[in-house]
Amino acid sequence: MTIETSHNIASPQTEEGVIKYQVQHTAAELEIPTKVFAQLSSWRSLLFKLQLLGQNPNLYGGLAYGNISHRIAWGNDQFWITATQTSHLPILNPSDYTKVVNAEPLANLLFSEGERQPSSEALTHASVYQANAQAKAVLHVHSPAIWRQTEALQLVHTARHVAYGTPAMAFAVAAMFKQGLLTEQGVFTMLGHEDGVVVFADSLENAGLLLIKTLTKAMALAPELLYG
Repeated sequence: MTIETSHNIASPQTEEGVIKYQVQHTAAELEIPTKVFAQLSSWRSLLFKLQLLGQNPNLYGGLAYGNISHRIAWGNDQFWITATQTSHLPILNPSDYTKVVNAEPLANLLFSEGERQPSSEALTHASVYQANAQAKAVLHVHSPAIWRQTEALQLVHTARHVAYGTPAMAFAVAAMFKQGLLTEQGVFTMLGHEDGVVVFADSLENAGLLLIKTLTKAMALAPELLYG
């Protein structure tokens, strides 16, 4: 049930962890399906425990980091995503998820509904869903282990000059798919976004397992991380 319908165009920002794109948001109470909420909650809880998303006063200027999303249905690009600046919370409520109903990444524009505005990385999630019809889930985490081992793991990556949450990032993601560097599921790092890693797959489970597998490989290459 809609509690308020107020369209708001937010000004693009430049700081890490806040919305950079323009968003037309409709404030509303939404009912996220119970099964989807349970899946998102379980995987998000694990990522939080592993500190792949969260908040640390000594990292990234103290801003919350990381987000998770789930495509609503095959055949369209709408998706549920954690709301902006919720990553510091151990457990989220249904109201902490936002519905992205349309996105125009190259125009730096996104349309959403919910009680809170979507994550600052929603534009990148949208780019993945639009470029890959098989993607059902996207995880954006911060992993120094994976990020620093980008070359050793031969991971696809965006360039250092490409900032997160921007049309340039959306274009870079789309280009990776067009070039065949990313297929049905995969991992890529964002060299212009410190420790930024994106994982996607045809289900939350497969995305999560792929992330854990990649993290294990990265830590094997840097044993000192096991004791840090």
